[in-house]
Amino acid sequence: MDRKAWVMRAVEALRFATFKEIQRYLDEEGEAFSKKELEDTLTSLVAEGRLEEKEGTYRLARKKGGEEAFEKLFGD
Repeated sequence: MDRKAWVMRAVEALRFATFKEIQRYLDEEGEAFSKKELEDTLTSLVAEGRLEEKEGTYRLARKKGGEEAFEKLFGD
């Protein structure tokens, strides 16, 4: 798995997680990330819309539902 997949897996398992909780989860799974690597990966996932961050807590982004699927199929 790549870095993004590991971070997504950690957030899925933890539901709501701070940076330190994600870092601890990854360490326990044997995937040690440097602080910079983890910060960059979290920033990237938030920018892509796959994660949401509020006051230092990360969670999976809410699904957009049928509207997003419709746009993918029949977009302009």
